[in-house]
Amino acid sequence: MRGARVLVIGSGGREHALAWALARSPHVATVFVAPGNAGTRWAGDETRAPAIRVPLREGDLEALLAFAREQRIDLTVVGPEAPLAAGIVDRFQEAGLRIFGPSRAAAQIEASKAFAKAFMQAHGIPTADFRTFSDPQDALAWVRRCQRPLVVKASGLAGGKGAFVCETPEAAEAAVRQLMVERIFGEAGGTVVIEERLTGEELSVLAFTDGQSLAVMVPARDYKRLGDGDAGPNTGGMGAYAPVPEVSPDQLATIQRTILEPAVAGLAARGTPFMGVLYAGLMLTPEGPRVLEFNARFGDPEAQALLPLLENDLLEILVACAEGTLDRMILRWRPGSAVTVVLASAGYPGPVRTGLPIRGLEKVAGMEGVWVFHAGTEESGGQVVTAGGRVLAVTAVGPDRTSAAERAYEAVAHLSFEGMQFRRDIGWKGEHGR
Repeated sequence: MRGARVLVIGSGGREHALAWALARSPHVATVFVAPGNAGTRWAGDETRAPAIRVPLREGDLEALLAFAREQRIDLTVVGPEAPLAAGIVDRFQEAGLRIFGPSRAAAQIEASKAFAKAFMQAHGIPTADFRTFSDPQDALAWVRRCQRPLVVKASGLAGGKGAFVCETPEAAEAAVRQLMVERIFGEAGGTVVIEERLTGEELSVLAFTDGQSLAVMVPARDYKRLGDGDAGPNTGGMGAYAPVPEVSPDQLATIQRTILEPAVAGLAARGTPFMGVLYAGLMLTPEGPRVLEFNARFGDPEAQALLPLLENDLLEILVACAEGTLDRMILRWRPGSAVTVVLASAGYPGPVRTGLPIRGLEKVAGMEGVWVFHAGTEESGGQVVTAGGRVLAVTAVGPDRTSAAERAYEAVAHLSFEGMQFRRDIGWKGEHGR
Protein backbone atom coordinates (compact mmCIF):
# COMPACT_ATOMS: atom_id res chain seq x y z
CA MET A 1 0.00 0.00 0.00
CA ARG A 2 2.51 2.61 -1.17
CA GLY A 3 1.49 6.24 -0.84
CA ALA A 4 -1.24 5.46 1.69
CA ARG A 5 -3.43 8.22 3.07
CA VAL A 6 -4.39 7.51 6.68
CA LEU A 7 -6.95 9.16 8.95
CA VAL A 8 -6.58 8.91 12.75
CA ILE A 9 -9.69 9.82 14.73
CA GLY A 10 -9.25 11.39 18.17
CA SER A 11 -7.54 14.23 20.00
CA GLY A 12 -5.56 12.71 22.86
CA GLY A 13 -2.10 11.37 23.61
CA ARG A 14 -3.01 7.93 22.30
CA GLU A 15 -3.98 9.44 18.94
CA HIS A 16 -0.79 11.52 18.80
CA ALA A 17 1.18 8.30 19.40
CA LEU A 18 -0.77 6.45 16.69
CA ALA A 19 -0.17 9.28 14.21
CA TRP A 20 3.51 9.35 15.16
CA ALA A 21 3.89 5.60 14.57
CA LEU A 22 1.95 5.64 11.29
CA ALA A 23 3.88 8.65 9.98
CA ARG A 24 7.06 6.57 10.21
CA SER A 25 5.77 3.87 7.88
CA PRO A 26 7.46 3.97 4.47
CA HIS A 27 4.07 3.05 2.99
CA VAL A 28 2.32 6.20 4.30
CA ALA A 29 2.18 9.41 2.31
CA THR A 30 -0.06 11.51 4.58
CA VAL A 31 -1.58 11.21 8.04
CA PHE A 32 -4.67 13.23 8.88
CA VAL A 33 -5.80 13.53 12.52
CA ALA A 34 -9.36 14.57 13.40
CA PRO A 35 -9.48 16.71 15.41
CA GLY A 36 -5.93 16.25 16.72
CA ASN A 37 -4.19 18.69 19.06
CA ALA A 38 -1.28 21.12 19.11
CA GLY A 39 1.20 18.24 18.87
CA THR A 40 -0.25 16.77 15.69
CA ARG A 41 2.12 18.67 13.41
CA TRP A 42 5.06 17.05 15.21
CA ALA A 43 3.75 13.54 14.59
CA GLY A 44 5.51 13.38 11.23
CA ASP A 45 9.05 14.44 10.47
CA GLU A 46 10.64 16.04 7.43
CA THR A 47 11.77 12.72 5.98
CA ARG A 48 8.45 10.90 6.30
CA ALA A 49 4.74 11.60 6.11
CA PRO A 50 3.34 14.94 7.24
CA ALA A 51 0.56 14.93 9.85
CA ILE A 52 -2.32 17.33 9.24
CA ARG A 53 -5.09 18.40 11.62
CA VAL A 54 -8.68 18.17 10.43
CA PRO A 55 -11.24 20.34 12.28
CA LEU A 56 -13.86 17.58 12.66
CA ARG A 57 -15.28 16.30 15.93
CA GLU A 58 -14.61 12.63 16.66
CA GLY A 59 -18.35 12.13 17.23
CA ASP A 60 -19.46 13.59 13.88
CA LEU A 61 -19.57 10.30 12.01
CA GLU A 62 -21.13 11.63 8.82
CA ALA A 63 -18.62 14.46 8.48
CA LEU A 64 -15.75 12.04 9.06
CA LEU A 65 -17.15 9.65 6.49
CA ALA A 66 -17.53 12.46 3.95
CA PHE A 67 -13.93 13.57 4.59
CA ALA A 68 -12.62 10.01 4.14
CA ARG A 69 -14.44 9.74 0.83
CA GLU A 70 -13.32 13.15 -0.44
CA GLN A 71 -9.69 12.63 0.53
CA ARG A 72 -9.57 9.01 -0.71
CA ILE A 73 -8.43 7.74 2.68
CA ASP A 74 -6.95 4.24 2.46
CA LEU A 75 -7.28 3.41 6.16
CA THR A 76 -9.08 5.07 9.05
CA VAL A 77 -7.84 4.30 12.57
CA VAL A 78 -10.19 4.94 15.49
CA GLY A 79 -8.45 5.93 18.74
CA PRO A 80 -11.13 6.57 21.41
CA GLU A 81 -14.00 4.38 22.54
CA ALA A 82 -16.95 6.73 22.00
CA PRO A 83 -16.97 6.65 18.16
CA LEU A 84 -16.64 2.86 18.29
CA ALA A 85 -19.65 2.61 20.61
CA ALA A 86 -21.55 4.95 18.26
CA GLY A 87 -20.98 2.60 15.32
CA ILE A 88 -18.39 4.43 13.23
CA VAL A 89 -16.86 1.16 12.01
CA ASP A 90 -20.24 -0.13 10.81
CA ARG A 91 -20.89 3.15 8.99
CA PHE A 92 -17.50 3.15 7.19
CA GLN A 93 -17.75 -0.52 6.27
CA GLU A 94 -21.24 -0.02 4.85
CA ALA A 95 -19.71 2.70 2.64
CA GLY A 96 -16.97 0.33 1.48
CA LEU A 97 -14.15 2.12 3.32
CA ARG A 98 -11.35 0.32 5.18
CA ILE A 99 -11.33 1.11 8.92
CA PHE A 100 -9.49 -0.33 11.92
CA GLY A 101 -11.62 -1.02 15.00
CA PRO A 102 -14.50 -3.21 16.20
CA SER A 103 -18.14 -2.90 15.17
CA ARG A 104 -20.68 -1.29 17.47
CA ALA A 105 -21.89 -4.73 18.60
CA ALA A 106 -18.37 -5.99 19.34
CA ALA A 107 -17.43 -2.73 21.10
CA GLN A 108 -20.10 -3.48 23.72
CA ILE A 109 -17.38 -5.39 25.52
CA GLU A 110 -16.18 -1.96 26.64
CA ALA A 111 -19.24 0.25 26.18
CA SER A 112 -21.37 -1.83 28.56
CA LYS A 113 -19.77 -3.32 31.64
CA ALA A 114 -23.03 -5.14 32.31
CA PHE A 115 -22.71 -6.81 28.89
CA ALA A 116 -19.02 -7.56 29.44
CA LYS A 117 -19.56 -9.23 32.81
CA ALA A 118 -22.44 -11.37 31.52
CA PHE A 119 -20.33 -12.26 28.46
CA MET A 120 -17.39 -13.33 30.65
CA GLN A 121 -19.69 -15.39 32.84
CA ALA A 122 -21.18 -17.12 29.79
CA HIS A 123 -17.79 -17.95 28.28
CA GLY A 124 -15.93 -18.99 31.43
CA ILE A 125 -13.54 -16.04 31.40
CA PRO A 126 -12.20 -15.52 34.96
CA THR A 127 -13.42 -12.30 36.58
CA ALA A 128 -14.65 -11.02 39.96
CA ASP A 129 -18.02 -12.05 41.37
CA PHE A 130 -20.55 -9.35 40.55
CA ARG A 131 -24.12 -8.09 40.52
CA THR A 132 -25.71 -5.69 38.04
CA PHE A 133 -28.33 -3.11 39.08
CA SER A 134 -30.55 -0.63 37.29
CA ASP A 135 -32.49 0.42 40.41
CA PRO A 136 -30.52 2.48 42.98
CA GLN A 137 -32.54 1.17 45.91
CA ASP A 138 -31.79 -2.43 44.99
CA ALA A 139 -28.10 -1.56 44.63
CA LEU A 140 -28.00 0.20 48.02
CA ALA A 141 -29.75 -2.70 49.72
CA TRP A 142 -27.27 -5.19 48.31
CA VAL A 143 -24.28 -3.05 49.34
CA ARG A 144 -25.60 -2.91 52.92
CA ARG A 145 -25.85 -6.69 53.02
CA CYS A 146 -22.33 -7.27 51.66
CA GLN A 147 -20.25 -5.66 54.43
CA ARG A 148 -16.98 -6.14 52.55
CA PRO A 149 -14.75 -4.07 50.23
CA LEU A 150 -16.43 -3.56 46.85
CA VAL A 151 -15.86 -1.90 43.51
CA VAL A 152 -18.76 0.10 42.08
CA LYS A 153 -18.62 0.76 38.31
CA ALA A 154 -20.73 2.74 35.89
CA SER A 155 -21.80 0.30 33.20
CA GLY A 156 -21.45 2.86 30.41
CA LEU A 157 -18.51 4.90 29.15
CA ALA A 158 -17.15 7.36 31.72
CA GLY A 159 -13.76 8.33 30.32
CA GLY A 160 -11.90 5.87 32.54
CA LYS A 161 -13.21 7.55 35.70
CA GLY A 162 -16.34 5.49 36.41
CA ALA A 163 -14.88 2.93 38.84
CA PHE A 164 -14.97 3.50 42.61
CA VAL A 165 -12.81 1.27 44.81
CA CYS A 166 -14.63 1.24 48.14
CA GLU A 167 -13.11 0.12 51.44
CA THR A 168 -16.36 0.45 53.44
CA PRO A 169 -20.09 -0.06 52.83
CA GLU A 170 -20.56 3.66 53.40
CA ALA A 171 -18.14 4.47 50.58
CA ALA A 172 -19.91 2.00 48.28
CA GLU A 173 -23.28 3.55 49.11
CA ALA A 174 -21.90 6.99 48.32
CA ALA A 175 -20.58 5.71 44.96
CA VAL A 176 -23.97 4.23 44.08
CA ARG A 177 -25.69 7.53 44.87
CA GLN A 178 -23.16 9.54 42.84
CA LEU A 179 -23.58 7.29 39.81
CA MET A 180 -27.26 6.37 39.90
CA VAL A 181 -28.95 9.27 41.68
CA GLU A 182 -26.73 12.30 41.10
CA ARG A 183 -25.74 10.96 37.64
CA ILE A 184 -22.26 12.48 37.73
CA PHE A 185 -21.50 10.59 34.50
CA GLY A 186 -24.98 10.98 33.01
CA GLU A 187 -26.59 7.93 31.46
CA ALA A 188 -23.36 5.94 31.85
CA GLY A 189 -24.29 5.45 35.51
CA GLY A 190 -27.90 4.46 34.93
CA THR A 191 -26.82 0.84 35.34
CA VAL A 192 -24.01 -0.14 37.68
CA VAL A 193 -21.92 -3.23 38.20
CA ILE A 194 -20.92 -3.96 41.80
CA GLU A 195 -18.22 -6.54 42.25
CA GLU A 196 -15.91 -7.99 44.85
CA ARG A 197 -12.64 -6.13 45.29
CA LEU A 198 -9.75 -8.25 44.06
CA THR A 199 -6.23 -7.98 45.43
CA GLY A 200 -2.93 -8.30 43.60
CA GLU A 201 -0.96 -6.42 40.95
CA GLU A 202 -2.73 -4.93 37.94
CA LEU A 203 -1.63 -5.65 34.41
CA SER A 204 -2.66 -4.50 30.92
CA VAL A 205 -2.42 -7.06 28.12
CA LEU A 206 -3.36 -5.82 24.65
CA ALA A 207 -3.65 -7.81 21.45
CA PHE A 208 -4.22 -7.05 17.79
CA THR A 209 -6.93 -9.28 16.33
CA ASP A 210 -8.62 -9.73 12.98
CA GLY A 211 -11.57 -11.50 14.61
CA GLN A 212 -9.91 -14.91 14.54
CA SER A 213 -6.14 -14.68 15.01
CA LEU A 214 -4.39 -12.84 17.85
CA ALA A 215 -1.04 -11.04 18.01
CA VAL A 216 -0.40 -10.33 21.69
CA MET A 217 1.66 -7.28 22.65
CA VAL A 218 4.22 -7.17 25.45
CA PRO A 219 2.45 -6.62 28.79
CA ALA A 220 2.19 -3.12 30.20
CA ARG A 221 1.26 -1.61 33.54
CA ASP A 222 -0.56 1.67 34.01
CA TYR A 223 -1.12 3.86 37.05
CA LYS A 224 -4.76 4.82 37.46
CA ARG A 225 -4.61 6.69 40.77
CA LEU A 226 -3.76 10.38 40.81
CA GLY A 227 -1.06 10.40 43.49
CA ASP A 228 2.19 8.69 44.37
CA GLY A 229 1.85 5.29 46.01
CA ASP A 230 -1.58 4.85 44.40
CA ALA A 231 -3.22 7.56 46.52
CA GLY A 232 -6.13 9.75 45.47
CA PRO A 233 -8.98 9.28 42.99
CA ASN A 234 -9.02 7.17 39.84
CA THR A 235 -8.06 8.97 36.63
CA GLY A 236 -7.83 8.12 32.96
CA GLY A 237 -4.21 7.09 33.66
CA MET A 238 -1.21 8.95 35.09
CA GLY A 239 1.57 6.88 33.55
CA ALA A 240 2.62 3.47 32.29
CA TYR A 241 5.57 1.26 31.53
CA ALA A 242 6.26 -1.71 29.28
CA PRO A 243 7.20 -4.48 29.26
CA VAL A 244 6.51 -5.99 32.70
CA PRO A 245 9.42 -8.42 33.19
CA GLU A 246 7.84 -9.99 36.28
CA VAL A 247 5.23 -11.55 33.98
CA SER A 248 6.73 -14.76 32.61
CA PRO A 249 6.12 -16.12 29.10
CA ASP A 250 4.10 -18.94 30.69
CA GLN A 251 1.87 -16.44 32.51
CA LEU A 252 1.33 -14.48 29.30
CA ALA A 253 0.48 -17.71 27.46
CA THR A 254 -2.07 -18.52 30.19
CA ILE A 255 -3.66 -15.07 29.80
CA GLN A 256 -3.87 -15.59 26.05
CA ARG A 257 -5.37 -19.08 26.40
CA THR A 258 -7.87 -18.41 29.21
CA ILE A 259 -8.87 -14.79 28.55
CA LEU A 260 -8.02 -13.32 25.15
CA GLU A 261 -8.73 -16.34 22.95
CA PRO A 262 -12.09 -17.16 24.64
CA ALA A 263 -13.13 -13.50 24.30
CA VAL A 264 -12.36 -13.38 20.58
CA ALA A 265 -13.97 -16.78 19.98
CA GLY A 266 -17.03 -15.86 22.05
CA LEU A 267 -17.62 -12.61 20.17
CA ALA A 268 -17.22 -14.42 16.83
CA ALA A 269 -19.70 -17.09 17.95
CA ARG A 270 -22.27 -14.35 18.66
CA GLY A 271 -21.97 -13.18 15.06
CA THR A 272 -20.10 -10.05 16.18
CA PRO A 273 -16.42 -10.74 15.44
CA PHE A 274 -14.00 -8.29 17.06
CA MET A 275 -11.43 -6.67 14.77
CA GLY A 276 -9.07 -4.14 16.31
CA VAL A 277 -7.14 -3.93 19.59
CA LEU A 278 -8.61 -5.96 22.44
CA TYR A 279 -7.39 -4.69 25.82
CA ALA A 280 -7.66 -6.85 28.92
CA GLY A 281 -7.23 -5.00 32.22
CA LEU A 282 -6.26 -7.70 34.69
CA MET A 283 -5.63 -8.32 38.37
CA LEU A 284 -2.97 -10.94 39.09
CA THR A 285 -4.60 -12.57 42.12
CA PRO A 286 -3.22 -15.49 44.15
CA GLU A 287 -5.78 -17.65 42.30
CA GLY A 288 -4.58 -16.49 38.88
CA PRO A 289 -5.36 -13.63 36.48
CA ARG A 290 -8.85 -12.11 36.66
CA VAL A 291 -10.36 -9.61 34.23
CA LEU A 292 -11.16 -6.20 35.70
CA GLU A 293 -12.34 -4.79 32.38
CA PHE A 294 -12.11 -5.18 28.64
CA ASN A 295 -11.46 -2.19 26.40
CA ALA A 296 -12.08 -2.10 22.66
CA ARG A 297 -9.02 -0.03 21.67
CA PHE A 298 -5.50 0.95 22.66
CA GLY A 299 -5.20 2.15 26.24
CA ASP A 300 -4.12 5.66 27.08
CA PRO A 301 -1.33 5.95 28.30
CA GLU A 302 -0.38 2.34 27.47
CA ALA A 303 -0.23 3.19 23.76
CA GLN A 304 2.38 5.87 24.45
CA ALA A 305 4.61 3.26 26.12
CA LEU A 306 3.96 0.36 23.72
CA LEU A 307 4.21 2.02 20.32
CA PRO A 308 7.80 3.31 20.76
CA LEU A 309 8.83 -0.31 21.48
CA LEU A 310 7.09 -1.80 18.44
CA GLU A 311 9.55 -2.55 15.63
CA ASN A 312 6.95 -3.62 13.07
CA ASP A 313 5.43 -1.21 10.58
CA LEU A 314 2.18 -0.30 12.35
CA LEU A 315 0.32 0.25 9.08
CA GLU A 316 1.08 -3.30 7.95
CA ILE A 317 -0.34 -4.71 11.20
CA LEU A 318 -3.53 -2.64 11.04
CA VAL A 319 -4.16 -3.53 7.39
CA ALA A 320 -3.61 -7.23 8.19
CA CYS A 321 -6.26 -6.96 10.90
CA ALA A 322 -8.70 -5.24 8.56
CA GLU A 323 -8.09 -7.80 5.79
CA GLY A 324 -8.16 -10.91 8.00
CA THR A 325 -4.51 -11.88 7.42
CA LEU A 326 -3.07 -11.27 10.88
CA ASP A 327 -1.95 -14.90 11.15
CA ARG A 328 0.89 -13.99 8.76
CA MET A 329 2.29 -11.34 11.13
CA ILE A 330 4.85 -11.81 13.92
CA LEU A 331 5.26 -8.88 16.31
CA ARG A 332 8.81 -7.65 16.93
CA TRP A 333 9.82 -5.50 19.90
CA ARG A 334 12.92 -3.42 20.51
CA PRO A 335 14.94 -4.53 23.55
CA GLY A 336 14.68 -2.51 26.74
CA SER A 337 11.82 -0.63 28.38
CA ALA A 338 9.59 2.39 27.91
CA VAL A 339 8.24 4.59 30.70
CA THR A 340 5.49 7.18 30.19
CA VAL A 341 4.74 10.00 32.67
CA VAL A 342 1.51 11.98 32.28
CA LEU A 343 1.49 15.70 33.09
CA ALA A 344 -1.96 16.87 34.17
CA SER A 345 -3.69 20.15 34.93
CA ALA A 346 -4.43 21.32 38.46
CA GLY A 347 -7.82 19.97 39.53
CA TYR A 348 -7.68 16.85 37.35
CA PRO A 349 -9.62 14.48 37.34
CA GLY A 350 -12.17 17.19 38.17
CA PRO A 351 -12.71 20.58 36.48
CA VAL A 352 -9.55 22.28 35.22
CA ARG A 353 -8.40 25.66 33.91
CA THR A 354 -7.26 25.78 30.29
CA GLY A 355 -5.33 28.19 28.10
CA LEU A 356 -2.19 28.13 30.27
CA PRO A 357 1.14 28.44 28.40
CA ILE A 358 3.33 25.32 28.31
CA ARG A 359 7.05 25.97 28.68
CA GLY A 360 10.06 23.83 27.78
CA LEU A 361 8.81 21.84 24.79
CA GLU A 362 11.72 23.02 22.67
CA LYS A 363 14.21 21.79 25.31
CA VAL A 364 12.82 18.25 25.19
CA ALA A 365 12.49 18.10 21.40
CA GLY A 366 16.16 17.26 20.91
CA MET A 367 16.48 14.60 23.61
CA GLU A 368 17.34 11.20 22.15
CA GLY A 369 14.95 8.39 23.03
CA VAL A 370 12.34 10.80 24.41
CA TRP A 371 8.96 11.72 22.92
CA VAL A 372 6.32 14.14 24.17
CA PHE A 373 2.85 13.01 23.10
CA HIS A 374 0.31 15.82 23.36
CA ALA A 375 -3.15 15.22 24.81
CA GLY A 376 -4.97 18.31 26.08
CA THR A 377 -3.14 21.00 24.11
CA GLU A 378 -4.00 23.74 21.63
CA GLU A 379 -2.18 26.58 19.90
CA SER A 380 -3.04 30.15 20.85
CA GLY A 381 -1.19 33.33 19.96
CA GLY A 382 1.73 31.39 18.55
CA GLN A 383 2.27 29.27 21.66
CA VAL A 384 1.13 25.88 22.92
CA VAL A 385 -1.37 26.07 25.80
CA THR A 386 -3.25 23.61 27.98
CA ALA A 387 -6.67 22.46 26.77
CA GLY A 388 -7.70 19.60 29.04
CA GLY A 389 -7.09 17.48 32.12
CA ARG A 390 -4.27 15.28 30.88
CA VAL A 391 -2.00 17.64 28.96
CA LEU A 392 1.17 15.77 27.92
CA ALA A 393 2.58 12.25 28.09
CA VAL A 394 6.38 12.08 28.27
CA THR A 395 7.80 8.75 27.08
CA ALA A 396 11.42 7.63 27.29
CA VAL A 397 13.08 4.37 26.33
CA GLY A 398 16.14 2.80 27.91
CA PRO A 399 17.92 -0.52 28.34
CA ASP A 400 15.86 -1.21 31.47
CA ARG A 401 12.91 0.28 33.35
CA THR A 402 15.02 2.28 35.80
CA SER A 403 17.06 3.99 33.10
CA ALA A 404 13.91 4.72 31.08
CA ALA A 405 12.26 6.25 34.14
CA GLU A 406 15.33 8.40 34.85
CA ARG A 407 15.28 9.65 31.27
CA ALA A 408 11.55 10.38 31.35
CA TYR A 409 11.81 12.41 34.56
CA GLU A 410 14.85 14.25 33.21
CA ALA A 411 12.61 15.39 30.35
CA VAL A 412 9.71 16.22 32.70
CA ALA A 413 12.02 18.57 34.61
CA HIS A 414 12.25 20.79 31.50
CA LEU A 415 8.46 21.11 31.15
CA SER A 416 6.09 23.31 33.11
CA PHE A 417 2.73 25.06 33.14
CA GLU A 418 0.80 26.64 35.98
CA GLY A 419 -0.56 24.00 38.38
CA MET A 420 1.15 21.08 36.61
CA GLN A 421 0.77 17.83 38.54
CA PHE A 422 2.28 14.41 37.91
CA ARG A 423 3.24 11.25 39.74
CA ARG A 424 6.88 10.90 40.73
CA ASP A 425 6.91 7.11 41.08
CA ILE A 426 6.15 5.85 37.56
CA GLY A 427 8.40 2.90 36.81
CA TRP A 428 10.55 3.30 39.91
CA LYS A 429 11.83 0.42 42.03
CA GLY A 430 9.10 -2.15 42.74
CA GLU A 431 5.64 -2.31 41.32
CA HIS A 432 3.85 1.02 41.36
CA GLY A 433 6.82 2.59 43.10
CA ARG A 434 6.37 0.65 46.32
